[in-house]
Parts: sequence; structure tokens; C-alpha cells
Amino acid sequence: MRTFLKLLREGSGRLIILIDWIFRPSIIKRSDEDQSKVNQQTKVLKLYQFYACPFCVKARRTIKRLNLQIETRNAQEGEYRKELEINGGKILVPCLKVEYAGEVSWIYESNDIIKYLEERFL
Repeated sequence: MRTFLKLLREGSGRLIILIDWIFRPSIIKRSDEDQSKVNQQTKVLKLYQFYACPFCVKARRTIKRLNLQIETRNAQEGEYRKELEINGGKILVPCLKVEYAGEVSWIYESNDIIKYLEERFL
């Protein structure tokens, strides 16, 4: 039963990835100067995520649509999972790590991440 659920979850995640690939969002166009400024601002943002998680796909679609260069970190296992748990306080994805003026904040929930990114970069 456990194997079946794992296969079902993995299969549905791959289906979501395929649908995301087929229906790519349109990307915001900026002048080279404005895009360079945005790229500089996004260097302090990191998205902790699982590849096939539907909520992570939703957050990544917004990042793509807003034409943002945000590093994604696979929190499924390894060092990024540990970092998320220790520094963020819980293993829950998607999670956006924001570093600003020596302060670090962790934004959980895809809708909150999208709201933050749209308010800052739209």
C-alpha cells in the first residue's frame, strides 16, 4: 500500500510538471537596465522546494512569469533539507529564504511567496 501511494504521488507530480511545461506562463519583459537591477535584488532569495510538489510548481511559475533569477534548492534530502529544518524551523515547502540588511526571514506557503514576489517585483 505504501509503495502504491508513493508511485501515485510521484506519478501525479510528474503529470503536473508536464502540464506546467505545456502551459508555460508568459514572461514579463523589462529593459536591460531594469532586469539587471531585479537580478541583483534576487541574489538574496532562495526557494527551498521539491521538484514535483504542486505548490512548488505554483511558486516556480510565478518566478518564471516575473522573470526572476532565484536559486532553487532541493529540500527533499541532504544539506538543504537540514538547513531548512534548522534555520527555517520546519520542513515545509515551498519556502522562500529572504536575506535583507543582515536579517533572514523564511516565507512559507505558496500564496504568501507569490504575494511577496508580486508586491516586490511586479
